[in-house]
Amino acid sequence: HHTGGLANATTSGLGGEPPPPCAAALADHTPCHDQDRAMKFPRKNMVYRERHCPSDGERLRCLVPAPPGYVTPFPWPKSRDYVPYANAPYKSLTVEKAVQNWVQYEGAVFRFPGGGTQFPHGADKYIDQLASVVPFADGSVRTVLDTGCGVASLGAYLDSRGVMAMSFAPRDSHEAQVQFALERGVPAFIGVLGSVKLPFPPRSFDMAHCSRCLIPWSGNEEVGARGGGPGRRAEED
Repeated sequence: HHTGGLANATTSGLGGEPPPPCAAALADHTPCHDQDRAMKFPRKNMVYRERHCPSDGERLRCLVPAPPGYVTPFPWPKSRDYVPYANAPYKSLTVEKAVQNWVQYEGAVFRFPGGGTQFPHGADKYIDQLASVVPFADGSVRTVLDTGCGVASLGAYLDSRGVMAMSFAPRDSHEAQVQFALERGVPAFIGVLGSVKLPFPPRSFDMAHCSRCLIPWSGNEEVGARGGGPGRRAEED
């Protein structure tokens, strides 16, 4: 969506030479997830939110720069709760998701209270509720696929329960949600459970978590197969 910067981006850097930095205006550019290009694809099964890379002639040959003033992220576990503002300078979620306690802006840092779409009072309490039906304590669930993760607070708080989560969400109007997850130190990637199989072999995850993620788990028989066939599903509508 940085159309002005795209015209000035260089296409050199081939032949083994390190590519030069992109224009500063491209600090928020996400390769293969251009919003204008995405809207040209079908919405069925979230195809338009999948990766759609430009042709060779349109591809940028430069390194996307870090935001101005970027600093080394905080070490874990502090990074679970705090991210330097300069590393992901986007305040929209502090307003759009204020009642859900996703993230709060506090001067030079963002603070993550642990809230989410379905657990505004905190991921810890939500995980306690899940634990009444999901056997986290006995080690039966060790890996979780968190679909539509937001800022990945579920994955961040599952860590203390001995559970590793892989979180993902699309590049959409909730800008920087996956970037927030990565800055917090939570494994995450941009993506959707759509028409393309996720890059994981079958049975990679013991459980899939869905919180208003718009995935038709029971209405599309091949969804589970494309997603790697998780053993359990925790879903909130």
